[in-house]
Amino acid sequence: MWFRFTSYLNFLAKSNNQHGVHSPFVFQYVTKCLYSRKRLHKNKSINTLLKTIGYFGFEIVSIKNNVETTELVKQTFPKVRFDENPVDILFVDEIDVLLFQKIYSEGKLHNDSLILIDSMYKNKETLDQWKYLIALPEITVSIDMYHCGLISIRREQVKEHFTIRI
Repeated sequence: MWFRFTSYLNFLAKSNNQHGVHSPFVFQYVTKCLYSRKRLHKNKSINTLLKTIGYFGFEIVSIKNNVETTELVKQTFPKVRFDENPVDILFVDEIDVLLFQKIYSEGKLHNDSLILIDSMYKNKETLDQWKYLIALPEITVSIDMYHCGLISIRREQVKEHFTIRI
């Protein structure tokens, strides 16, 4: 409990809104997707997932270990297909460096794939996994939104990390 409280205060001190974003890709994503008034779910991570699928028009989704969220995505986006390779977006509870490298080496991700990680701040270990993950050279864009984190392997983009309040 104490960890979550102090980490949230640290997040608030470091975070900003769209005005601190210098990447056109991330700026558009933040302003047109994350800050849109649409509220598709009360859980911020799931709301972010649904808004992201809709914003990018993703067709192939993989959701690990969450049947409820899978059903919700099916209802909201009936044309979405699941677990084909490569995926457009992968939604996971947690991911470490080894699992990411395995997924990446197996060709499950393409250049515009996104990985949305739920609850990075649930404990110190998951936050450390996030920090190791965003340090990998394959990861070029990372967005810390406290409730969830987004990583991308966009090869055409300079490596940047963003801390955004949603």
